[in-house]
Amino acid sequence: MATATEQMIRGGAWLIEHSDPSTVMTPEHLSDEHRLIGQTAAEFIDNEVLPAVERLEQKDWALNRELVAKCGALGLLGTNVPEEYGGVDLDKIATLVVSEQLSRYSSFGATFGAQANLTILPIYMFGTDDQKKRYLPGLVSGQQVGAYCLSESGSGSDSLSAKTKAMRQEDGSFVLSGEKMWITNGGFADIYVVFAKVDGEQFTAFIVERAWPGVSSGKEEHKMGLHGSSTTPVILQDVTVPAANVLGDVGKGHKVAFNVLNFGRFKLGAMCSGGSRAVIGEATKYAATRKQFGVAIATFGAIKHKIGEMTSRQYALESMMYRTAGLIDARVVASGEGHGAQPMLQALEEFAIEASIAKVLGSEVIDYILDENVQIHGGNGYVRDYPAEGHYRDARVNRIFEGTNEINRLLIPGMLMKRALKGELALIPAAMKLQDEIMSPAMSLPEDDGAALAEESRAVSAFKKVVLMLAGTAMQRYGEKLQDEQEVLSYLADILIDTYA
Repeated sequence: MATATEQMIRGGAWLIEHSDPSTVMTPEHLSDEHRLIGQTAAEFIDNEVLPAVERLEQKDWALNRELVAKCGALGLLGTNVPEEYGGVDLDKIATLVVSEQLSRYSSFGATFGAQANLTILPIYMFGTDDQKKRYLPGLVSGQQVGAYCLSESGSGSDSLSAKTKAMRQEDGSFVLSGEKMWITNGGFADIYVVFAKVDGEQFTAFIVERAWPGVSSGKEEHKMGLHGSSTTPVILQDVTVPAANVLGDVGKGHKVAFNVLNFGRFKLGAMCSGGSRAVIGEATKYAATRKQFGVAIATFGAIKHKIGEMTSRQYALESMMYRTAGLIDARVVASGEGHGAQPMLQALEEFAIEASIAKVLGSEVIDYILDENVQIHGGNGYVRDYPAEGHYRDARVNRIFEGTNEINRLLIPGMLMKRALKGELALIPAAMKLQDEIMSPAMSLPEDDGAALAEESRAVSAFKKVVLMLAGTAMQRYGEKLQDEQEVLSYLADILIDTYA
């Protein structure tokens, strides 16, 4: 049962409750420990990764493995893993800080994400103690590389329709057969988290070792971007997997997949924020040195406007990311059970709406910033001699993986309304109260008391009322068929995203 404090830390509560600014996490509130781990990540990127970009872009996977190992030795892969399994047992804010820095080279950010988010996390959250002891130390140290095998050629967004089979054997083991697609780290991973259907029906997660007979990876994909990361098919040909390597429960693979996606979406938002900040620096530096008509283009009003808009959007994204990290950590602390796997899992489920918002906003903010960066660079932004072109290509996939932005836009209002109907969020009473206000002679908004950001506070209150009014109207008009009205849900999602950010 949730405690009184937990009841106050609810996903989606920002829509119907006033937020006390003193309770909102911001970068200014980072602890010395957070700053130290952030500095460690920054120095690793500056000293180890960025000087090696040319070799990584040429698909030097041996070097990639070396960098993963160095990353692990610094404690960057195990920020959320207890010391008993080789981690450093920090909070989600520390994870956010690390992700911001490692995103400055997108290809290594993808490699890191597949290791820390998609392999280490599910084993830690859903693995047995034996599985954690067998696999986490090697993965957290970076001595072993992990990959996450969910997608197939016929099941991208519809992951539960996977065709990979797991046939149960008399001795309790399983024989896996199938092919996974678009697997990050697929070409050189040692450990795979693989999803398959037991006896053709029960969607289940397994831990599979590359060394086992029947496991192989296909050719590297010829991608638009992220040339420094490995992306291959992973082929399973009658692979025998012991019962001890079922991850979670048979038939409960969706719980593993969806919760990993929640965390992945949150961290993708963090990576987009960090990458955006770095590119704004590049754009500003270029504008200050590039001269046209005898003066630096940074003096032109149009360029100033671009940099100002880029900065304001990144600031909004960064603020939202730190707020969300603070909420997740507060929920974990409120559980009274420490930073264990179960409190973490519950907190990620609680803030699934916010994670989807982070994914959509982050991927679209960085796309805007990178597009404007190319524009500021002019012709130089279109050639590979400058980094603007590569950044532009690398970022395009952000709107596709961790669930496409279209899918996440459907999830955001869908999850919100589901929580309301289950009584987990007092959305319906708030909408009814708003309806009464609308019918009254004067609809109220917070008064301007002269405080800082008073006008902005009034605007946010108005946004919330608009969301409640439109969501209530949509539910009344469409009822259970609302889930089929994708255009309506997408527009609601956009308003919710803008309001939260």
